[in-house]
Amino acid sequence: MIRPPALKPGDTVAAISLSSGLAGAIPHRYETGKRQFSETFGITVVEAPNALRDNAWLHDNPQARADDLHWALENDEIAGVITTIGGDDSIRTVPYLDLDLISAHPKVFLGYSDTTIQHLVNRRAGIVSFYGPGFMTDLAENGGIHPYVEAAVRAALFSAEPFELEAAAEWTEEFLDWANPALQSRRRRWWPNAGWQWLSGAEPVTGELIGGCGDVLEIAKGSTIWPPAAEWDGAVFLFETSEEAPPPDTILHWLRGYLGLGVLERLAALLVSRPMGYTQQQTFRLWHTVLAVLAEAGRPDLPVVASVDYGHTSPAGVLPLGCRVHVDPVHKTIAMVEPGVA
Repeated sequence: MIRPPALKPGDTVAAISLSSGLAGAIPHRYETGKRQFSETFGITVVEAPNALRDNAWLHDNPQARADDLHWALENDEIAGVITTIGGDDSIRTVPYLDLDLISAHPKVFLGYSDTTIQHLVNRRAGIVSFYGPGFMTDLAENGGIHPYVEAAVRAALFSAEPFELEAAAEWTEEFLDWANPALQSRRRRWWPNAGWQWLSGAEPVTGELIGGCGDVLEIAKGSTIWPPAAEWDGAVFLFETSEEAPPPDTILHWLRGYLGLGVLERLAALLVSRPMGYTQQQTFRLWHTVLAVLAEAGRPDLPVVASVDYGHTSPAGVLPLGCRVHVDPVHKTIAMVEPGVA
């Protein structure tokens, strides 16, 4: 996998909307994320030509969304691309994306949720990409970017050194109405984080990071961008769920689909993010579901780490997909063994 050049202060990144038009619908929220990112990291942010279009226009023009990505990659003045937010139909851009162009212009690419589709495309093009927040989520955090997010962005996007993953000291699910500008400066209420939960596994493993949002991976299964079987061999699978909070019974069906595809038997480890919108009882049921399906797959030995701080959780870290990570159940550590940027 090709690692893109690291970002540095003074660089310019492009904001892009590959799915939802929420940046155009709630401009002050997007502008807050843009300003906070620029001030925190010393980066200039410019919009791709259609980044601020409304939902209806973006829905009707998937090729224009793909063209925006091509525009950002081919523009020599732009060092990276960050999504405004996710959505639900990035899959419709795939027929218009040029894998050769993407491969020829490796740049930092950051996003999560429906952006899982573009991460799979980048993987097919042989480019490392970064699973993490967009301009309207944690980068627009009320009262400023959370220190955990800032540290994660710096470690993953600005430093060409391996780094150790850490659990956030606190977390929140409080939602303050994005449509009300008066709430933007009010800090959300945060609670102490119990940390990662090591559900199974006894032996340290190292493997290449793959995965994303489970809801969106279901859309991609069987498509032209789905990773072939061999790419799951020895992989560390990041599995997280969306704000729609799919119940454990739904995830049971999804995981059995991976069993049927032969994915679970190939994995080196599984990282399960803290599920958004779950009660504690649902979370326990999720953990039980994961372990039950792994037992069905003959993999009760698989290292499983739950409640990791990636995806639809706050604060959310950044993971370089396509890079090798070491998962150690003995010392209860997770560390990148190679950087995501060059």
